[in-house]
Amino acid sequence: MTDKPVPVPTERSKPFWDSLKAHRIDIQQCDDCGHWFYYPRLHCPRCMSASLSWKTVSGDGELLTYTITHIPTLPELADEMPQKLAVVRLDEGPHLNTTLVGMEEGEISIGMRVTPVFDDLVPGEVTLLRYTRA
Repeated sequence: MTDKPVPVPTERSKPFWDSLKAHRIDIQQCDDCGHWFYYPRLHCPRCMSASLSWKTVSGDGELLTYTITHIPTLPELADEMPQKLAVVRLDEGPHLNTTLVGMEEGEISIGMRVTPVFDDLVPGEVTLLRYTRA
């Protein structure tokens, strides 16, 4: 177990969190207009269709923005300092909030290509999606 805060999947978000445990990334796509989106929803944010499917994506994308925190956002995260909080645009279009790993501050640049890292926080139970340079 971990003393860190962990996501609590809802009925709507469970397929996403389950896919991470299997070391893949599933996000929703509208069956009617083809729009990809994240976070999980009941209706397409573009056309309002309720006809949605979960599909696997590579998770590769582009770093849109980031910030470096030197003060823990929570006491339980003190061992992760400095945190590299980021927003990644997946190649399919959706934006994900994440944490960058495996890079020093000077190696990070807006627009760089990034690839997913599956962080098994609690193996078999909780996997977080983090990113590193491609």
